[in-house]
Amino acid sequence: MPPQERLITPEITHRSLVQLGQRFGIHYRVDGTPLQHQPVALGHVHDVGLPQGLHLTLSNLQVERGYTSTSYQSVPWFFSIILEGTIQLQIGQQHLQLGAGEGVCAHFDAHHPLTVHQPAQPRLSTVNIAVRKTAPLGLPAPGSQPALHRWRLPSALHQHLCTISEQPPTTWRQPLVWQGLAIQLIGLGLPETTPALPKHHGLSTRDRRRLAALHARITQHPAEPYSLAALAKEAAMSASSLRQKFRAYYGCTLFDYIRQARLEQAHASLRQGHSVQHTAHRCGYRHASNFSSAFKRHFGVSPHELQRDKP
Repeated sequence: MPPQERLITPEITHRSLVQLGQRFGIHYRVDGTPLQHQPVALGHVHDVGLPQGLHLTLSNLQVERGYTSTSYQSVPWFFSIILEGTIQLQIGQQHLQLGAGEGVCAHFDAHHPLTVHQPAQPRLSTVNIAVRKTAPLGLPAPGSQPALHRWRLPSALHQHLCTISEQPPTTWRQPLVWQGLAIQLIGLGLPETTPALPKHHGLSTRDRRRLAALHARITQHPAEPYSLAALAKEAAMSASSLRQKFRAYYGCTLFDYIRQARLEQAHASLRQGHSVQHTAHRCGYRHASNFSSAFKRHFGVSPHELQRDKP
């Protein structure tokens, strides 16, 4: 890369990686002994907030020093598509190396985190999609075991993604374009062996009715100080049974849904003109900083950015 281009290319340092990790529940480690202000990579990382519980991240980097990311957050499904470059992934004893035109579908959690190594390379361009809610798209819930599933992009779609990813992600058209592409990529990337869930997920009519009542109450009153024991008692189930059945029926964990409902309420509150501090407390967050980090992870924009862009 010519020197004049390097000067105008944003630098990603070890310090900025640490800050990014604090927002998204990711631990970063740079190969060797990193200097705080020495660039780890040059380029851009953009978040594209999408409806239907989807979050998309585009990255276009020149990796100066290899680094490893370990993701502890639990999402039903996670997709990573490599447009250019190479990465190595690991969950437990499963290892994969992906190159240009390949993708991976993963399911992981805090007990079985996803580790990704990005080696030093002239260019690494990726599309990452986190599916936070399976119900809006009618997707199956993942199994109980962590998994990595490799798949290959059709060549025409690969070329189209490369072209689209070069366009500015801030234009009003881009979220619409990426929403359609994200759904297409999810459809291609989900493993064929994923069993289609039965219509009622094997739950009795009584279980479905109790879960629906609990789901409705959380949706209407997300800021209440819920506990697993109290919710299990309300649903007339054991705590372990409630956790299992809620996830099977709604495609996310019980407390993931509570957090999502609180953030959806917060989004509406901010759009109505309430302050960040007021909204954080109203939605059950004691500290506005924790609320802002969670909001940014979920919607791809900070509360202040949402207020600034509000018509």
